[in-house]
Amino acid sequence: MEVVMAAPPSVYDRLQEVKEFDDAKIGVKGLSDSGIATIPRIFIHPQEKISDIKSTSTSSGIPIIDLSNVNSADHRPTIVEQVREAANSWGFFQLINHCIPLSVLDEITAAIKAFHEQPQELKAKYYVRQGQSGATYSSNFDLFKSKVATWHDYVSVWMSPQAPRIDQIPSIYRNELVEWDKNAAELGNIVGELLAEGLGLDSRKLKESSLLETRIFGGMFYPYCPQPDLTVGLSDHTDPGVMTILLPNQVPGLQVKHEEEWVDVKPLPGALIINIGDFLQIVSNGEYKSVQHRVKANSRKEARISIVHWFDVGNWDESNHYGPLQELISPEKPAQYRTFSKQEYVENFYSKGLDSKSLIEKLKL
Repeated sequence: MEVVMAAPPSVYDRLQEVKEFDDAKIGVKGLSDSGIATIPRIFIHPQEKISDIKSTSTSSGIPIIDLSNVNSADHRPTIVEQVREAANSWGFFQLINHCIPLSVLDEITAAIKAFHEQPQELKAKYYVRQGQSGATYSSNFDLFKSKVATWHDYVSVWMSPQAPRIDQIPSIYRNELVEWDKNAAELGNIVGELLAEGLGLDSRKLKESSLLETRIFGGMFYPYCPQPDLTVGLSDHTDPGVMTILLPNQVPGLQVKHEEEWVDVKPLPGALIINIGDFLQIVSNGEYKSVQHRVKANSRKEARISIVHWFDVGNWDESNHYGPLQELISPEKPAQYRTFSKQEYVENFYSKGLDSKSLIEKLKL
């Protein structure tokens, strides 16, 4: 009798598939545009990780804070308390009536959309796996370090403390980025002052401690995903830096974890979202909290666009260490975290994929 041998099952070589995707330099936008009905295996997440992707929370959403009277002696203490409470209990809040004109918000969003939607051959020359100068375009900055890829592309530009040469920024969003960065830096200083005052410190404390000196711009692009229940736009994580300013368009997707539930964030037109990073949780000695957040894969034909400005420590000498600010340490409230070096901070971020509070857990006393 003739024996028919079954063909061996195909071997899934994830690293090879990741490399092929990266070498193609088309991003997930290219995959989406190709009309695929099923997503590649490198994007499929274990169901136990995303089974709760549909929020069941009854929360009305993250706090909303009105900055229209931020310079009023009568109103500022109330605003400071609102910021302090939101940064402590939520780690996220929305700002309305801030200092940035609506035209600046609209123009940077449209410019980043235009960059991502231009022909692939025009974008490909900017495609770089990792860079800390000039402008880069890529998909999943942690593509080779994470266990599973996510459904987004991005551009990034390091704006400060060393600004890029103007010709390093793609002309399609160059002027808009310069204007956005100028305004975002100003708003960052205003929020930094409110956060410092909320800790009972001089309003200039965060800025004078170089905690807002590094600014990194991100232009996130979440195209249509044909199987949004199998992947995410961005994995759950906390931001490692000091704080983040976020400008989403009106396509939903951002979720924030609050009291063990995932809450859908409903962005208000013209509003900006602020979130606390791990670094600020540490220097505030736990008074402010970094909070897990993620982005759902986009099930809509319209792309989700998110403009991001990350603020972080700058001019950090190798010999210096950061930790809880001395003014916030007392016999009643001892230090919750040990001090750490620049090398430890950088290695913790770049040695792995996005994660939640890994630096905080390492430094906890």
